[in-house]
Amino acid sequence: MSGDADFTPRLGKLRDTGAGSSKRFRSRLLKAARQLSAPQTKPAFTGARIGRGNAAGLHARIRSQRLPRMRLRRVVVKVHIARAKTGIGIRAYSRHIDYIQRDGVDRDGSGGQLYGRDDSEVDGRAFADRSMDDRHQFRIIVSPEDADQLGDLKETTRRLMSEMERDLSTKLDWVAVDHHNTGHPHTHIVVRGKDSMGQDLVIARDYLMKGLRARAEETLTQELGPRRDIEIAKSRHREITNDRFTGLDRELAEQSNKGALDVSPGSGAIGRFKNSLQEQRLSHLEQLHLAKNLGDGRWELAPHWERALKAMGRKGDIIRTLAAGVEPGKDVSKVRFFDERTGDTPPIIGVVIQHGPEDELKDRRFMLVEDFHGTPWYAPVTDELGGASPPLGAVVELRPRPSRPRRADRTIAEIATRSGGVYSDELHADADPSASSAYRLAHKRRLEALRRAGIVNRNGQGVWEIADDFIEKAAEFEAAKTGSVAMKVHSWTSVEAQIKVHAQTWLDSEYRHPDLAESKQFSEARRARIAFLRGKGLLKEGETGLNADIRKQLRLEELRRAGEAESRRTQRSHRVLETGEGFEGKFERTTDLAQGRMAIVGNEKAFVMVPWRPEIERQRGRSLVIEARERGIGWRISDALKRGLSR
Repeated sequence: MSGDADFTPRLGKLRDTGAGSSKRFRSRLLKAARQLSAPQTKPAFTGARIGRGNAAGLHARIRSQRLPRMRLRRVVVKVHIARAKTGIGIRAYSRHIDYIQRDGVDRDGSGGQLYGRDDSEVDGRAFADRSMDDRHQFRIIVSPEDADQLGDLKETTRRLMSEMERDLSTKLDWVAVDHHNTGHPHTHIVVRGKDSMGQDLVIARDYLMKGLRARAEETLTQELGPRRDIEIAKSRHREITNDRFTGLDRELAEQSNKGALDVSPGSGAIGRFKNSLQEQRLSHLEQLHLAKNLGDGRWELAPHWERALKAMGRKGDIIRTLAAGVEPGKDVSKVRFFDERTGDTPPIIGVVIQHGPEDELKDRRFMLVEDFHGTPWYAPVTDELGGASPPLGAVVELRPRPSRPRRADRTIAEIATRSGGVYSDELHADADPSASSAYRLAHKRRLEALRRAGIVNRNGQGVWEIADDFIEKAAEFEAAKTGSVAMKVHSWTSVEAQIKVHAQTWLDSEYRHPDLAESKQFSEARRARIAFLRGKGLLKEGETGLNADIRKQLRLEELRRAGEAESRRTQRSHRVLETGEGFEGKFERTTDLAQGRMAIVGNEKAFVMVPWRPEIERQRGRSLVIEARERGIGWRISDALKRGLSR
């Protein structure tokens, strides 16, 4: 202070400096400890907000919060980014368009009709042609809970896509089709991966995962109005007997403690209603052997009850889809699931009675195979055949595929074990000085893929946290990609077609599956085949198998007949290559013979028919050089095409 003025301090009231002071000191101490223990790095970059729509998606989520969550119309939105590389990847675009228009998806059982922004009918082939040079496309499924109140889903879809264009600040090239073949009407939308300027369309992951759903719920709520109390009550009541994981189950999971649950009576009308719903749901779970009533409002939930409910819901959806697709007279209610079998069980051999995408967004396929005892088996299969699925009636074998981690996973686990449960590029370099930077980068890319699947975590310093069960989780992740079921095609033609055909067939082979000896259906087909061969003089009395010369003769005769039919159809000559000869032409199509699937490679004047392999399917439409060698037929990409690709 400056100046000569005196001042006299005035004492205030004596305050409590005991317990209150110690509490404040303890709070400051704990806060300081948390700050010291907190990592001094920024959160790791995820890229979730890169791309169009991030700000608009956040704004849509904020706007949707103007109403309580329970009042919003609920919409399920699923998004998948399909990427095209070459060959089969690009053709997958047109296959997906064909699939979402398949028969049986409309109200009257007919095929779905594509529509767009303005047109009630859109040419799917033209859309696929425009997409041929796109590096990716967006596949969206929009399923409103109250779709039955909308009547026509088309106008709602158009309004949603208009809002999406506004969010992304660009016009979108899209097509859609409505599906009514399940208990929940929904819309498939396919958006090209190009914006209005012809540039690659990059959409923020946050918008695709959250913003688009918020926009859809806002659009539907504006159209139908907020959910009323009676609608909310009915929706909650329907969940009581659902054999799937529901919103009620989510509440029970949050309230439970290691499977123990106390459902105490609620206060007020809302509390009593909620308590009644939970008790009724738990009673239903008890009937499913997923919960146990201990009395006095105490319940015990079974281990893995959530996983079991989700599996039950998936099975129910699958059975409903199968029932809509199989031919009349086929009962799929007793379908069994192949991937639930243990790994040491024998393979199954049977006839394909239905197939299609297991995941409508990702084009993962399934096979419904009826074994020779009449049991239908559902099996998810990977694209081992290059997109060329066996036709209905084909004879296939299904066997479990063991799940194995990659070699990189074992390397990561070994380094993490020595380093206290963490992995980094520096730790890898110290553990293996001979490892190149490119080799270590491959391990980091593998960890990035596992991080997106929620298997590992990374901090801002580039250090990865590796759990004790890392190897098991990595093996499960790999199995989900490669599939848990391996499939082998024994015959591309049906058993019935093989009985009286003048050709070598699967029924003539020496292969015998253990189940076939006990199958009445197979035994009858085999006896009928033997009788036909004896009638043609190809088998003598007492013989049950063809000799090598007869087999070769039958193969050549069938190939000659197929070649003559193709010659008549295309007015070209059929060439049969001798050892050392070659032929250059375009891989045009395939044809299924009793001896197997054949690839037709031709030019303007001639064609050849060669045994088809999954590897050659990726070259469909390309120019190939076919070479006849002593050990069989070989092929390679045309030199002219190689020069074009190199430029």
